[in-house]
Amino acid sequence: MPTRTGRTAWNGGLQDGTGQVELTSSGAGTFDVSFPKRAAEDADGTTSPEELIGAAHSACYAMSLSNEIAKAGGTPIALDVQADVTLGPDPDGGVRITGVKITVRGEVDGLDEAGFATAAATAKAGCPVSKALTGTEITLDAALES
Repeated sequence: MPTRTGRTAWNGGLQDGTGQVELTSSGAGTFDVSFPKRAAEDADGTTSPEELIGAAHSACYAMSLSNEIAKAGGTPIALDVQADVTLGPDPDGGVRITGVKITVRGEVDGLDEAGFATAAATAKAGCPVSKALTGTEITLDAALES
């Protein structure tokens, strides 16, 4: 199996420093990061580890769910997956990822709402990014669209 690489160049301290995170393996882009913007409600054009984890989790989950739908005898037409990753205080000090909420809306042939819900839950448990986030509460809101 392949290894994928991301890289960050950081200058300065936590509160006054800035960095650039690079999606090295794909060459898809380089994005600004800073801790004050990471901890603020408005990201103001910068990304954060939580946003990158959300992007990774939503992509991984979509792939996992499309596989589970097919295994259940359905055909995935369209899946809209959002992963909201929350940063909060760590009781042991500092901050940590306190939760992930996956919201998925699917257009699927051959599965009813119950079949889709089962496939969605199985995908959540089987997604490699979900597995990597063991110990973090991951919630799921899954529904079919007509």
